[in-house]
Amino acid sequence: MPDAFSTTADHVSAPARRTVAVSPHDSNPLVDIPKALFIGTAGNVMMRGVDGTVDQLWRNVPAGAILPFRAQFIRATGTTAADILALY
Repeated sequence: MPDAFSTTADHVSAPARRTVAVSPHDSNPLVDIPKALFIGTAGNVMMRGVDGTVDQLWRNVPAGAILPFRAQFIRATGTTAADILALY
């Protein structure tokens, strides 16, 4: 199938081109910094941004939400949301 956008430069506000399942962990950072996160199952997400110095709890994130947040860490402690995908 042809891709009309294959010669377009990728940037942070461009649509994601791939996804990776996220396994929240209290000390391991994400392997790559995503453009955004997709939340499959509603709940809370404890995370720290790429330039952050403290964790922030995002409460009551609904299922199907796309968070335009460049997270470096998704913590297991405090995260009740599930089926999280990193969007790249």
